[in-house]
Amino acid sequence: MRAHAIPIGELSRRTGCNIETIRYYERIGVLPAARRLGRYRSYGTEDVSRLGFVRRARELGFTLDGVRALLALASDGDSSCVEARDLAASHLKGVRARIADLKRMERALTDIVGACDIRNDAVCPLIDALVQGKGGAKIRSSRNGRLGSVL
Repeated sequence: MRAHAIPIGELSRRTGCNIETIRYYERIGVLPAARRLGRYRSYGTEDVSRLGFVRRARELGFTLDGVRALLALASDGDSSCVEARDLAASHLKGVRARIADLKRMERALTDIVGACDIRNDAVCPLIDALVQGKGGAKIRSSRNGRLGSVL
């Protein structure tokens, strides 16, 4: 049986989670529906723990589907470390891909800012690169430190 005595504002304060986010998690089933005391939602200590788990997983960048999968593993009395590891390994692969993309963006922006610092003509290298790259093209950094090509 769940002990209920924590109003949503207190749950928010204890977990650092926004009230609207708590309501959203409840609507999508990440957090079980709170018991209602009149018009007010009331939560228990297990909800504090679950919301803390969700927040920590989200801080690691897990999607809500990933959080659901981790919650399912955690609620399984016989949780599989292998399954949790596989989820984390898959997520890590995505994180590394995003880091590689961010590094490419950093190099391209560094080159463009450098080109802007060097050139004093009427055509801004950033604006020029963006105009040339119509249709969602990406700016690629060159290896020699100059403004890269637009793909």
